[in-house]
Amino acid sequence: MSMQQSTQVLRWHSKVNVDKAWLASIGIFGLIAMVVPEQFLPSVEFVSDAVVEIIPFLLMAVAFAAYAGASGADNLIAKAFSGHILLAIPLAAVFGAFSPFCSCGVIPLIAALLSMGVPLAPVMAFWLASPLMDPTMFMITTGELGSQFAIAKTLAALSVGLLGGFGTLALNSTSVLSNPLREGVGNGGCGGSRVRLQKEIYWTFWTIGERRVKFITEAIKSGTFLIKWLVLAYLLESLMLAYVPSNWISELAGDGGVLSIFTASLIGVPAYLNGYAAVPLVAGLINSGMAPGAGMAFLIAGGVTSLPAAIAVFALARPPVFVLYIAFSLGGAVASGLLFQYWTVL
Repeated sequence: MSMQQSTQVLRWHSKVNVDKAWLASIGIFGLIAMVVPEQFLPSVEFVSDAVVEIIPFLLMAVAFAAYAGASGADNLIAKAFSGHILLAIPLAAVFGAFSPFCSCGVIPLIAALLSMGVPLAPVMAFWLASPLMDPTMFMITTGELGSQFAIAKTLAALSVGLLGGFGTLALNSTSVLSNPLREGVGNGGCGGSRVRLQKEIYWTFWTIGERRVKFITEAIKSGTFLIKWLVLAYLLESLMLAYVPSNWISELAGDGGVLSIFTASLIGVPAYLNGYAAVPLVAGLINSGMAPGAGMAFLIAGGVTSLPAAIAVFALARPPVFVLYIAFSLGGAVASGLLFQYWTVL
């Protein structure tokens, strides 16, 4: 191949957006077919049945996400950070718990808010609560783990946000928190526009042609996003159920004690894939013997401090802020896990 042809191939490859989730699923299915062909059909059937079962919740989640995008209701987020700080912190936690941002996707917004001079306390409340729950996540969690777990996780998201917000406020008098961003971090990138620009909200979006198109576009985008991660999660769950002895899980995190819940929190940081993919995985782990409290701790810790998010936060924030972020998320995860475990045994 000539140098010119190689250059053309590289240019073409750079334009092709290969989705990692679909690529991973295809690759895993291919490996199963080659290495353990007897597991191929059971995994296909497991994934298919699981997707069919979750479709009603998936449709509701997609419709809500599309409505938020088409109406512009997602732009209300900036209002959570105005007013008296004692009111701003709980409002930020509430907005965070219902906003559709993952632990990585929320970082541009955080940078924008802090660079605009918004106090760190309400930002921390939003920062911690945002990746843990949103309406889509609530519906997926309800479908996989039941309404009790979904409600408890929503309350945990609010509580972790409040813990971080008021905990930061209590420490705010120290000079180490006076300038939370690293030098050179400024405008917050693309996420900053959502905070800076106050856009009109179209509650009856269907009366406007371009908004109807946006609804369809958002629905396709959200549906594709959810399906690709759920397929990967169900595929991994099928392998876990086939090859991971249930007694391993019950021995590691089955007793619901402090140590098992703390261990689940630590495992959640590197093992967390994606908020929507983690839910069915945890459902499979709980069915295999993991204590419900440990499952809750895994989702809380991994949701806030997944490895990619932790690396991004370390690059964004000064070390004292990064340490607080990790401490509040892990502490909140352990506390949420213990409380939920206690609730389930009552």
